[in-house]
Amino acid sequence: MQHLTELAELAARSSTELAPAIERAVTMVRDTLKRGGTLFFCGNGGSAADAQHMATEYVVRYKKERRAYAAIALTTDSSLLTAAGNDYGFDTIFSRQVEALCRKGDLLIMHTTSGNSPNLLRAAEAAQAQGVATLALSAKGGGPLAVLVDHCIIVPTDRTDRAQEIQLCIQHYICEQAEKDD
Repeated sequence: MQHLTELAELAARSSTELAPAIERAVTMVRDTLKRGGTLFFCGNGGSAADAQHMATEYVVRYKKERRAYAAIALTTDSSLLTAAGNDYGFDTIFSRQVEALCRKGDLLIMHTTSGNSPNLLRAAEAAQAQGVATLALSAKGGGPLAVLVDHCIIVPTDRTDRAQEIQLCIQHYICEQAEKDD
């Protein structure tokens, strides 16, 4: 199975190359939760699915019984997404929510495989304007998003599917580490 062999090789490479970046992300998430902040997640397509998946892991639980953590996926409200898209343009679907919901002490976590999506760039800018910390998981060199956020984990691949697979593993690890606090 070449697919699994390639994935295992990328996972091993990512584990080695990204360890410090991942640990910094763990600290960002843990600090946000310790101070009572909310984790906000967003992304497009498969990355939107991953954003929703991770918000659920924090609210419900990942591996252990513990208190519910405040986490929201900005990808789930179809009325809000379509209204913002229709009235202001698709590029604003996340930034409008960031403006309305995020506060200093929260953390905006963006999932992307390129770092090029205009709606994520606008969300990062909106978060910065409000003093909200930002974390991105990207690939393909990180794109322009990598320089807009406080911290970016860039998976070393140009393949969308591999980036999403590794990003989800990284996110599960971060969640597992956060759960150790409860």
